[in-house]
Amino acid sequence: MRAKERFVHLGRTRFVFPLVSLLLLAPCYWQPRLQAGDLSSHINNSWLAQLLESGRPEGLTIVNQTTNILFDLILGGLFRLVGAEAAQRIGVSLAVLIFTWGAFAFIGAVGGRRPWHLLPCLAMLAYGWVFHMGFFNFYLSLGLCFWGMALVWDMKPRRILVALPIFLLAYVAHALPVLWTSGLLIYVGVARKMKPFHRALLTASFVIVLITIHSIAARVMYVRWSPVQITLSTGLDQVWVFDTKYYVVLMGLLVVWALMFLGLVRLWGPRQVVGSVPFQLCILSAAAVLILPDTVLIPGFINALGYIAERMSLGVAVCVCAMLGTVQPKLLERWALVAVAAVFFCFVYVDERALNSFEDRMEYVVSQLAPAHRAVTAAPPASRRGTPIQPCGQERPASPSGSIPPARHTST
Repeated sequence: MRAKERFVHLGRTRFVFPLVSLLLLAPCYWQPRLQAGDLSSHINNSWLAQLLESGRPEGLTIVNQTTNILFDLILGGLFRLVGAEAAQRIGVSLAVLIFTWGAFAFIGAVGGRRPWHLLPCLAMLAYGWVFHMGFFNFYLSLGLCFWGMALVWDMKPRRILVALPIFLLAYVAHALPVLWTSGLLIYVGVARKMKPFHRALLTASFVIVLITIHSIAARVMYVRWSPVQITLSTGLDQVWVFDTKYYVVLMGLLVVWALMFLGLVRLWGPRQVVGSVPFQLCILSAAAVLILPDTVLIPGFINALGYIAERMSLGVAVCVCAMLGTVQPKLLERWALVAVAAVFFCFVYVDERALNSFEDRMEYVVSQLAPAHRAVTAAPPASRRGTPIQPCGQERPASPSGSIPPARHTST
């Protein structure tokens, strides 16, 4: 049996999913603390919720809300069962598996085959910028939406009914991915009945709708938009986690994607590729990242919904993988993707170890302080794109505990 045939056979065995899942979860356990930004706020909210349920704090109440709470509910339940440390590990592990295998199922539904060759790319995206910023309600919602899209891709009524509870659960996690998914599915349902030329007109119409939404939003609420959002429209920015050394990973992934896209064009022809539904989904997702505001302050809310473009670029990246998953890559491209992923996770390990070391020193300094004294850290270097110890402050909605999460602080 040749190596390729052995690989295909392995991909069909029932043991491969648990084995790959264990490998995917390694970064959740390879450091003393998880470095995932707002995870600290989530676990703090779980602790406050328990205090409120016990009736000890006065002047605080639990505020009911319908979205941006699923991860907090999961974490709160785990907190009661296994404590803070284990709750974080298990909750984040669950989110990683839901996102990764949801994206895997969606790409497989689009391409008609299991995209094992794209797993290194999905692993990088799973532990990319959104993960390290700790936006786990959004992250979990996006993973659930990919599961739903995989189910309804062929638009069969029975599958749509099965997917509806998944989309409802995704809304409880975060509304933004559900809105994005709804727009894409409406497009898919209409575009499949059209010829390529009319499909291009439909795509242009959707882009006009996005521009209209931006204009209306700018008139009725506070919004912030920047031309820099064009740099987020490919999804490649997700692998730029901390400092500038991640440019090596970004450029490597760009080269591999370009080679795979050229192979797709050679196989199907430029006109058929550009007119295909997967390509148009990439265009629409990229247009949404570029056109829609990055920050929106909805009337009646205290805090703004921020980092919209940075978050949704993760959806763009998975859509690009779905388009590239329709063709089998060459052996060189497969191993190049593995090499890029290896470099990425080496960088992540080194940076997370440095952050853990920093927190160890902070704990030691704090332990030496007299009561009521404080320790102040220096600001993080400007070259870091995102760091768990850097204040965020863009989106800090009321949590299930009713408190407003504090600005970003070190992980617990």
